[in-house]
Amino acid sequence: MKSLIKKFIPSFLLDWYHLSLPFLGAVLYRFPSKKLKVIGVTGTNGKSTVVCLTTKILEEAGFKTASLSSIKFKIGDREWQNTLKMTMPGRFRLQKFLRQAVDAGCQYVVIEVTSEGIKQHRHRFIKFDAAVITNLTPEHIEAHGSFEKYKKAKGRLFQACKNIHIINADDPNAEFFLQFPAKQKINFAIYRSRTAIINNRSRTAINLNLRLPGRFNLYNAAAAMAVGLSYGIDLAICRKAVESIESIPGRMEVVIKEPFRVIVDYAHTPDALRKVYETLRNSKSQNTNSKTICVLGSCGGGRDKWKRPELGRIASQYCDAVILTNEDPYDEPPAKILDEIEKGVATQFYRSEKSYYKILDRREAIGKALRLAKTRDTVIITGKGSEPWMCVERGKKIPWNDREIVRNEFSKLDL
Repeated sequence: MKSLIKKFIPSFLLDWYHLSLPFLGAVLYRFPSKKLKVIGVTGTNGKSTVVCLTTKILEEAGFKTASLSSIKFKIGDREWQNTLKMTMPGRFRLQKFLRQAVDAGCQYVVIEVTSEGIKQHRHRFIKFDAAVITNLTPEHIEAHGSFEKYKKAKGRLFQACKNIHIINADDPNAEFFLQFPAKQKINFAIYRSRTAIINNRSRTAINLNLRLPGRFNLYNAAAAMAVGLSYGIDLAICRKAVESIESIPGRMEVVIKEPFRVIVDYAHTPDALRKVYETLRNSKSQNTNSKTICVLGSCGGGRDKWKRPELGRIASQYCDAVILTNEDPYDEPPAKILDEIEKGVATQFYRSEKSYYKILDRREAIGKALRLAKTRDTVIITGKGSEPWMCVERGKKIPWNDREIVRNEFSKLDL
């Protein structure tokens, strides 16, 4: 139905339609964002983690806070899983959430803002007090038409927010976001292995001992601390908050620790996948005999087909065994998606039955990975993270949980 509407209704009418909905939602719920400090977090990767870390900092400082991400909704002490299969909810639902935050006495709301949401004007009629850009790499290219249009969509959040801008200075696209005017601009960067650099009116260097793994999480923590510092929260509080978090659901989440590790992560872009594998490679440097076994797929529905062979190439570059499987095929034939990922897999993998597999059934693929694993090996399952559904043909959603399936399949092993 949606595709037919897009085909026959002129784009300018669709644009007006998308613009009218957030206005009606804001009117219905009495423009709730005017009574809140709304922090919008955008970027290709790391948004959910930054939302979580920022929320923790604000709460540690004593502020009642609400947050909304692809992982969960949270208003004060009450939280519930995001089961929408949509990172940024529709306009009415979003405005209703803001009104609920106001009614609950929240002072701050931290929202994950997507390029698709911006394209459909879901960010409109929300008074953003701060805008954060985590990083920018190619994603949603088909949906936007080009990387430049994707970048400009992200930029519209910064156009809408005139107060505080938080920008990753190490990102190649930092200059684009720095051009937008704001009362306060804070840049963050990483120096060496554990030092976050935050530049506001003065330069602050912070040595961090995060429990969250990976250099990418140093950037996420630096972004969240930059938000905290912009609101006058003491550096010690910011540091304590980010260092206290042990894990984020579905983000480098260790599901099984012994006799081998099993990790579930949401990584679904080439840049994110590479960073996950690099983190695992660094963590096993003390044990060179251990192997990395990966399970991955790619989203269907015409979403970013260009990245499929690139995902295969990266997996075969970093991992000792590669298992391709189903992810969210939507109306695309799952086997076709796997064939396109396979085009990037190194020749030595798909010529060896011992190191390369194509298993359409995701549960079976996870079970195979666990059976291949030996003591001190690592199994990394990417693409879905903590998502509660698998989206298949005709708009159907099948209940799904990678982490539960890992535990179930692990219990069947004869260890």
